[in-house]
Amino acid sequence: MSGPLEGVKVIEIAGIGPGPFCAMMLSDMGAEVLRIDRAQNVRGWDPSRPSFDLLNRGRRNVGVDLKQREGIDLVLRLVEKSDALIEGFRPGVMERLGLGPDPCHARNPRLVYGRMTGWGQEGPLAQAAGHDINYIALAGALDPIGRRGEAPVPPLNLVGDFGGGGMLLAFGIVCALLEARSSGRGQVVDAAMVDGAAALMNIFHGMRQIGFWSEERGTNLLDTGAHFYDVYETKDAKYVSIGSIEPQFYAELLQKTGLASEKLPHQMDRTRWTELKERLREIFRTKTRDEWCAIMEGSDVCFAPVLSMSEAPEHPHLKSRGTFVTLAGAVQAAPAPRFSRTTCALTRPPAHAGQHTDEALADWGIPAAEISRLREVKAIA
Repeated sequence: MSGPLEGVKVIEIAGIGPGPFCAMMLSDMGAEVLRIDRAQNVRGWDPSRPSFDLLNRGRRNVGVDLKQREGIDLVLRLVEKSDALIEGFRPGVMERLGLGPDPCHARNPRLVYGRMTGWGQEGPLAQAAGHDINYIALAGALDPIGRRGEAPVPPLNLVGDFGGGGMLLAFGIVCALLEARSSGRGQVVDAAMVDGAAALMNIFHGMRQIGFWSEERGTNLLDTGAHFYDVYETKDAKYVSIGSIEPQFYAELLQKTGLASEKLPHQMDRTRWTELKERLREIFRTKTRDEWCAIMEGSDVCFAPVLSMSEAPEHPHLKSRGTFVTLAGAVQAAPAPRFSRTTCALTRPPAHAGQHTDEALADWGIPAAEISRLREVKAIA
């Protein structure tokens, strides 16, 4: 392993979505993350065929029965050797298992205990079920996304699960690890997707309160209201993106679309945005996406083709940077961000449930005889 978090040891209690994304980020940065999967999930698998669950890359997987006392005791022994723990259950579940913050901190007072939920550890909705779409809806992050006169458009599950969830938890864990170095004490990190999604919206709250942002969807600078910040269909039924906000960039857009010689209203005259958008739609439909790339790509128009997931890894810029890599036959984004000294690298494809039970437990200090005993009582898979 390499990266700025090399030497940090993390226990991940297996979950879905934002928890594994957080663990992936920490692992990408060099932390040794051990994923504790349910023993019940361990089934026959072919070790020559890695899992394609890319959120689980970079770490080993141990199958433990958390319904058995011996399984819980094993996890607590691993906690003693850990710097952090990640869990993503509803509030109270880890406490009922016997793996809540109190017993973990009794074993390891320096442990950073990271908790990932949708609604948070307390509040009227804390025990309610939910998904990304619900958390960003309540946080005010879903309502502004969409075109004028149309319903809000869920932005995949990027805003709640990953940006406002897993990334927020990873940031919180690293902050708490830094603090523990000076205080010698761990703490609980309560990362809620509703909180993270709300934090991502702060710039828009500020713009609304000074009258620069309307709550009418699709009428603003960044929500497809402006003609100079939108996507346009091309002659070959593909799309390009334009973000010519600054006056000098807008001037270049006009020049490259042939509009510079026309008498046009001021760029920020919102009463004319709809009219100018239709004019640009007509122009962009006159050429293919590749033709527009030849005209605009690399210029100060603030332009990029709208690429599909399969096209993006083949773009020359992303290829030159190594933004995407292939590991065990799976194309995926490389670790980000990048560091000048502590280079991050992917060394392990996603594991199957329980794939590394014996080797990982041995490396974490569990004697071979104890591993055999735990398997006999079915505490591990």
